[in-house]
Amino acid sequence: MNLSVLYALAAAALFGASTPLAKLLGVDVAPMLLAGLLYLSSGVGLAIVRFARDRGWQRTGLTVREWPWLMGAILFGGVLAPVALMFGLTRTAGATASLMLNLESVLTALLAWVVFRENADRRIVIGMIAIVLGGIVLSWPHQSATAHDWTGPLAVAFACLCWAIDNNLTRKVSASDALFIAGSKGLAAGVVNTSLALAIGAQLPAVTTLGPILLVGFLGYGVSLVLFVLALRGLGSARTGAYFSTAPFLGAVISILILGEPVSLWFLVAAALMAIGVWIHLMENHAHEHQHEPLAHNHRHRHDEHHQHEHGFEWDGSEPHSHPHEHAPIRHSHAHFPDIHHRHKH
Repeated sequence: MNLSVLYALAAAALFGASTPLAKLLGVDVAPMLLAGLLYLSSGVGLAIVRFARDRGWQRTGLTVREWPWLMGAILFGGVLAPVALMFGLTRTAGATASLMLNLESVLTALLAWVVFRENADRRIVIGMIAIVLGGIVLSWPHQSATAHDWTGPLAVAFACLCWAIDNNLTRKVSASDALFIAGSKGLAAGVVNTSLALAIGAQLPAVTTLGPILLVGFLGYGVSLVLFVLALRGLGSARTGAYFSTAPFLGAVISILILGEPVSLWFLVAAALMAIGVWIHLMENHAHEHQHEPLAHNHRHRHDEHHQHEHGFEWDGSEPHSHPHEHAPIRHSHAHFPDIHHRHKH
């Protein structure tokens, strides 16, 4: 299995586990404040990890052209989307909101294919449909539930659109330091949501409750987002979004295993649909002759067929390693995903 696929599924598992883990740990905090603290702990935690890894503050590796993409991703995914979702949840039934959140992966794929011209063959489209249908079945309101008015569902849909834009913009910078990218988005979302929650009267929880929140936020939001960025680097937006949309199912599995919740017929139907979708994606074999244009960027790499360059510094031969490097034009044929080196037209 491709390592990037494992990154995407691990990201989905950690994010999906955040809700049942919060329930298991007895976290009971106002939704907006909880979202803010989860994001904030992920941002602060990743900043600490990055500082320790680099033994101090190091440059991000982002080029001048990449900064606007990252700032756009932070604006849409870290500021607008969480606020829109929290507003929507106050005016939408929980089951309806859960159902609508499946829009994120659909909109991510549509933007990737239509706007950003990412490759989409028939197998990937069919696999994504199966995964999304599984998410719909899992979150369908099996009991009657009505929204208060149309503004709630519209706000949730807008949040999904913002996250879809965020996913595609983040793909543009996914070759750079994943810890910095994920930490920046976590800090932005955390500061905005926590500030808004406190401004409208929410109270910070006791230390005994705050500890579990910080732990769940670091793992379920922080580490998960780092893995998501790494998956974007190797798979592109649409495929990563499809794998990540298994998060509700994986969260339900954890609820069954840890909390002893019952297994329903709907759960089994959703499991079958998602398994079919993931299997279809795993069986993808996209290969054709393609042209690599000159490219300069910075990421961890090995000296494979795509990385045949000289070093302007003394190199001890260790791999993988990271440094700014240039790709010379090359034309060849092999199986590939729309990763950071394969964003060519078809």
